[in-house]
Amino acid sequence: MKHVILILIGFESSTETGRTTLSKIPFIDLRPGTAKIRKEIDTTIARIVDNTAFVLGPELEGFEEDFASYCGARYCVGTSSGTSALHLSLLGYGIGPGDEVITVPNTFIATVEAIAMTGATPVLVDVREDTSLIDPELAASAVTPKTKAIIPVHLFGQCCDMDPLMELAGDKGLVVIEDACQAHGASYKGRRAGSLGHAATFSFYPSKNLGAFGEGGAITTSDEELMKRVKGLRHHAQYEKNIHAEIGYNYRLEALQAAILRVKLRHLDESNDMRRAAAGRYLDNLDETAYRLPIEREERRHVYHLFTLGCPDKIAVEKALTDAEIGWGEHYPIPVHLQPAFASLGYGRGSFPVAEKQMGEIVSLPMYPELSMEDVDRVCEVLKSVP
Repeated sequence: MKHVILILIGFESSTETGRTTLSKIPFIDLRPGTAKIRKEIDTTIARIVDNTAFVLGPELEGFEEDFASYCGARYCVGTSSGTSALHLSLLGYGIGPGDEVITVPNTFIATVEAIAMTGATPVLVDVREDTSLIDPELAASAVTPKTKAIIPVHLFGQCCDMDPLMELAGDKGLVVIEDACQAHGASYKGRRAGSLGHAATFSFYPSKNLGAFGEGGAITTSDEELMKRVKGLRHHAQYEKNIHAEIGYNYRLEALQAAILRVKLRHLDESNDMRRAAAGRYLDNLDETAYRLPIEREERRHVYHLFTLGCPDKIAVEKALTDAEIGWGEHYPIPVHLQPAFASLGYGRGSFPVAEKQMGEIVSLPMYPELSMEDVDRVCEVLKSVP
């Protein structure tokens, strides 16, 4: 699941006129994190160029092994994007026309696109008010004889309540595919995202907690049969060399991106800790204000891919941040069921009141590992000044 963000590029403060001005604060800045590991990255790129092994091969296999181990899964299959990971996972479980897949409306459209790409029907359910994550009770009420899968979305960096979903899946013979595209390193009851469902999908879009230098994605699973199927499907359905057993796809993760991700994976826990520190500062500063703050549920570890704020007056907040030269984002102001592409599903305004209300209020604040506490304080000062 990718996302669209509004980014204001940051600049240094200036005192050339004899007057100190505040620095611009970007919504996201990938440069400092890249600079810290630049030598490792340069060495890695040089090795790949020297070896000229650009597609599949040992670099990809090394990353797949490392990322599977990190997530606590037996297998990882690199893909070209988070969208292709979702698509392949559904296909790998044989989901297609006539089937239904349950997910949520407050997600990037790729989650629902992937369902539609198989020919299956997306069935949407509302989310919990406290976490903005799928409501397991509503998911249970949406199951029909046609239901084949549930895709819980670990939105903004926090895992869904997985135990009741897995119990439901066991009772009804369903598969659970985590959309973990915003949850690299997040955990639920001591287990990391990527090991909680029957399979999980990740995006490595550059702005993600674990981001490539371009597009990329992955599937993690402990299901050997699924691993074999999606590994073949991503490579034009070559389960045996030169034998194409069915129509497949060119959904491979490039070796160059895999090698870069392998370097960045070694730093993921540290960068997530830095995100959590920045989030803690936001929470402390904005406690006892009228804003709706993110809630980290018990036995979960939120990795704050995004820090979102529910705003009583969203327009006023966006204007105040813009006037203060502070970057901000919107995730996602128009829920999937109100997008023209999915009008055919038959939902209308009011179908999912919790998701609709929250998405209409959300503003995403600056968040990246190297965000300084001084900049967090400055953002909070501006937010507190909004009437």
